Amino acid sequence: MTGIEIGVAAIAVLLLLIMLGMPIGVALMVSSFGGVALIRNETVALRMLGSVANDSLEEYLFAIVPLFVLMGLLVTVSGVGKDTFDVFERALRRVRAGLGIATVFANAVFASITGISVASASVFSRIAVPEMVRHGYTRKFATGVVAGSSVLGMLIPPSLLMVVYAVLAEESVGRMFLSGVGPGLLLSVLFAVTILVMAWWRPASVFERQSAVDDVPSFGILGFVRKGAPIVMLVTLVLGGLYGGFLNPTEAGAIGALGALGIALQRRSLTRSTFWMLLVETGQITVSVLFLIVAATFFSRMLAMSGLPTALAQFLINESIGAYGFLIVFLLLVIVMGCFVDSISIMLILLPIALPVADAAGFDMIWFGVMTVVAVEIGLLTPPFGLSVYTIKSAINDRTLKVGDIFRGAMPFVGAMVLCLVILTIFPQIATFLSRL
Repeated sequence: MTGIEIGVAAIAVLLLLIMLGMPIGVALMVSSFGGVALIRNETVALRMLGSVANDSLEEYLFAIVPLFVLMGLLVTVSGVGKDTFDVFERALRRVRAGLGIATVFANAVFASITGISVASASVFSRIAVPEMVRHGYTRKFATGVVAGSSVLGMLIPPSLLMVVYAVLAEESVGRMFLSGVGPGLLLSVLFAVTILVMAWWRPASVFERQSAVDDVPSFGILGFVRKGAPIVMLVTLVLGGLYGGFLNPTEAGAIGALGALGIALQRRSLTRSTFWMLLVETGQITVSVLFLIVAATFFSRMLAMSGLPTALAQFLINESIGAYGFLIVFLLLVIVMGCFVDSISIMLILLPIALPVADAAGFDMIWFGVMTVVAVEIGLLTPPFGLSVYTIKSAINDRTLKVGDIFRGAMPFVGAMVLCLVILTIFPQIATFLSRL
């Protein structure tokens, strides 16, 4: 067998193992080891595995993973998410469908200090959904808004998916974070416009009973300061330090985790047992992410050794569908895989193959990363996998709430995300402007 044939066979084995139920990381390891062993021999495969494990995890950069995960968990426990929603709820009380828009922008702010979409879905399903239903919104719309806006957690920095992409593409994490600001704001605005259009064009899909103004109790200027100060402080510490050039991404994660810990302690929302559970959960998430990164790096090196990515790039770009044809096929494949596989796994499986092709096509790799993240996040809202949807269903724990209703409520936001991809394709400067400063 030639190297290219072995590379194709390794991909086929990988997909077969995943369909049989093997964990993604283990499947990547097995197919990669077998591929290298066939191309060279078992000794080379063993040495490459050791080299990959050492090279992948020795970087100081990887300390960012547990720090941002811990910060997100601490923010969730301390109640900052509810305060963020309260602030926007009060500010947008006189806007039609204002609670829906408040949920979107509260999620955008919450995303800037957590970076985990599932955390946003879990928090706001308990906060925003009961509040919207109480004010006469349909439950399908309320859960759809929470599911849709939760994806902002992986786009607006800090973002775990941005870190994973930066590692696989060997790009700067700081530049990747900067590239998510413009698209994150764009997507937030598109979500808000979607809600306004639904409220005026098809009010029956938004309101169970008509209400021009949301009756929200006032908490005054002091209430605004009390509820908004922790949010402003964390955003200033993390993003201000990062974008101002005072902190690198890892230091920003450390400062953010310390700030989130201070808020949780000040609010007395953190017991010893809760803190221990958060540390254990942080460790579990970190180990799983880092193991997947090692496995994906091994897979990428095996493919490079086979010569498959280079041959694929030449075939697709020069003789077949062209650069933007490849982009469309890649994004469609990411969206389809999102119906069955989680976000990080999609990137770990596809990017080792797609990155060399994208580079040969002349794409800006920062922009390509943003496009990938947006497409991957669509998978959080599409059946049958839809991780954000199932998170909301689990958090609300209401037998009368059907998963299908949440999926249908989220579909308008899937449309907004597809429109976002189109806009970013036409105007890539939205993603690349800040990263080039």
